[in-house]
Amino acid sequence: MVARCTTVAFQGIQAVPVDVQVMVAPGNVGMSIVGLADKAVAESRERVQAALHASGLSMPPKKVTVNLAPADLPKEGSHYDLPIALALMAALGAVPGDALDNYVVMGELALDGSIAGVNGALPAAIGANTLGKGLICPAASGPEAAWADPEMDVLAPHSLIAMANHFKGTQLLSRPLAGVRANDKSHGDLADIRGQETAKRALEIAAAGGHNLLLVGPPGSGKSMLASRLPSILPPLEPRELLEVSMIASIAGTLADGRLSSARPFRAPHHSASMAAMVGGGLRARPGEVSMAHNGVLFLDECPEFTPQVLDSLRQPLESGETVIARANHRVSYPSRLQLIAAMNPCRCGMAGEPGHTCRRGARCAADYQARLSGPLLDRIDLRVEVPAVSASDLMKPTPGEASETVANRVAKARRIQADRYQRIENCDVRINAQISNTIIEHVAAPDQPGQTLLQEAAEALKFSARGYHRILKVARTLADLDGAETVGRIHLAEAISYRTAGQRLTQAA
Repeated sequence: MVARCTTVAFQGIQAVPVDVQVMVAPGNVGMSIVGLADKAVAESRERVQAALHASGLSMPPKKVTVNLAPADLPKEGSHYDLPIALALMAALGAVPGDALDNYVVMGELALDGSIAGVNGALPAAIGANTLGKGLICPAASGPEAAWADPEMDVLAPHSLIAMANHFKGTQLLSRPLAGVRANDKSHGDLADIRGQETAKRALEIAAAGGHNLLLVGPPGSGKSMLASRLPSILPPLEPRELLEVSMIASIAGTLADGRLSSARPFRAPHHSASMAAMVGGGLRARPGEVSMAHNGVLFLDECPEFTPQVLDSLRQPLESGETVIARANHRVSYPSRLQLIAAMNPCRCGMAGEPGHTCRRGARCAADYQARLSGPLLDRIDLRVEVPAVSASDLMKPTPGEASETVANRVAKARRIQADRYQRIENCDVRINAQISNTIIEHVAAPDQPGQTLLQEAAEALKFSARGYHRILKVARTLADLDGAETVGRIHLAEAISYRTAGQRLTQAA
């Protein structure tokens, strides 16, 4: 007799159906698992046998063969324990043979028969819903699985015994409630920052249009403090964005208690991060920091201290919004539409250009340090702002600066304008200026005549690249949205160009 149930294998954030087939037949006593299983899946044999014994069900004195089909698809992870156990119980008659037909099953078994939480419950639930089936998952993973569809049948048992009793009708499992996590309020407020009005203005523009930002200044000028306040002025995730972010977090195992949050991701890796940590990889091609920052912010403090290979690996995700991890035996793609915020000192000693300071190494100190950022990477940064040291008069100001709530309202208004504009454009799936295509931005950000004249003169004098030209238009469009203007004017282009040329010396050094 062959019993079956369905589970999933993960390719990126996509759940691929896997057919679990269990046959109990005469032969040498034992249990074998076939179907290109990795070490964790092969070890399911011991966990399943121990869990069944603890649940009062003995293994039959026969040969048990488990096949995971399709056989040429790699199977990784411990979530195959529960589907193997339930299919075996169906083969032995411990649960009704057709009870598993309408479910996708996933979960890891402990030796005492309890079911431990696993990664990927949300993508698995979405995949099950696509197949028109319900989901059986661990109780710890139930709150995130419940987000897939409010009408979907989700069972989240604590143990094998609870699952068997549910199918027998002696114990009914209720549907888990979708978990919600309170938004993190630890990012601080812009009112805490004294002075730095230019940098705060650039931070507002970056938040309104999703633009990349580079902060350059001496140690202690407040670069990291400014960047850490960016989440406080960003709008919450939209439902579609929330689903994408949560699916990546589910695969990575970073959803706390299976609860989702509408707060945008803010990732700040240390400068010792490897390329695999940054863009993803490893044995199972896990998502990296750029994917974990999808629809959020990736903050690189002390940016030149990252290795050049790691920094240049960001170029493709910044341009395409996608990270592709290619290996000899598989290819995985993760969404990576992120906003890059970088901070750096002007030189190794950190004081280049400061009044009264003379570097012993001269101009070479700044040139060598700034050259660690390649020209192509700098070309993808829309706003470049110098953050000077804070003066004593700024610190002694009696009144605080503008609060994050006030700035966030202006940012939200500008984003609503952008969303309404791009919703009216056919086949346009983005909602902010920084992510719009060059063809569309040339149309929606066409400047008036004085602005066109200024842009042409600046392009000829400053030798903008094609990418730089379009990014200036995008920033100018965001400035017009913040002002509530229909047309991009000369004043908007002048400010956009000033942010581009503020880092001109960096481009020349690189």
